[in-house]
Amino acid sequence: MGQAQKINLGKAASAVTKGAQALSFTNEDAKRLSKESVDWMDAHNPVAGKNSPYTKRLNRVFRKHQNEDGLKLNYKVYLVTDINAFACADGSVRVFSSLMDLMTDDELLAVIGHEIGHVKNEDTKDAIKSAYMRAAAQDAASSASGVVRKLSDTELGEMANAMLDAKHSKKQESQADEYSYNFMKKHGYNVVAVYTAFKKLALLSGGATQSKFQKMMSSHPDSEKRAEAAKKRAIKDGLWKDPGEVKLPTTPIE
Repeated sequence: MGQAQKINLGKAASAVTKGAQALSFTNEDAKRLSKESVDWMDAHNPVAGKNSPYTKRLNRVFRKHQNEDGLKLNYKVYLVTDINAFACADGSVRVFSSLMDLMTDDELLAVIGHEIGHVKNEDTKDAIKSAYMRAAAQDAASSASGVVRKLSDTELGEMANAMLDAKHSKKQESQADEYSYNFMKKHGYNVVAVYTAFKKLALLSGGATQSKFQKMMSSHPDSEKRAEAAKKRAIKDGLWKDPGEVKLPTTPIE
């Protein structure tokens, strides 16, 4: 498996700030551009087929949440080595197979719940607007015009790249963590999985060979602190059950 496919272009950042201020960017713009970006990524990444064990597992775990909290969601698995998952303003959820290898079903739901939280809180709208500006900045006049224009295939790739690399604020991450916990509690899942998922992310962040993952997590609140916040809330709710020492699996979880 390779890494999630992106393209890297030179950044023409000079127009971004000016264009972002001028741009009238609606929820419909966010949904349309998100779908275009995800369509590009689907076409440029190995997507697990319907008979793949990964697809079957995600269907089993997540199928009943295709209409969640007023959102219409669609989901696929990318067969890549990156450890990640993301959700977009149009309701697209993409889970990377290497993340699935590390997480139990409940932990996977906790991670996906976090990503749904970013959509529900409209953090993904901010992310796609920023990604669009980075792609459209190559055309300074258009970027500053205040109009969301149609992007070329190359620019779509650049926007998809920027969206995949989007950094949410620590406040947005904390709010998405809270959403994830509420999602798990609402549906009767084991909320301790929020804790154990973050403990696994903390183990990954501390690994000497995980420099790329460390960079990805640099904008996030500390995973250990996030785990402890989930534990504290589970104790308060009377839902805490000590999972024992949390370790990374030595073989992929199926």
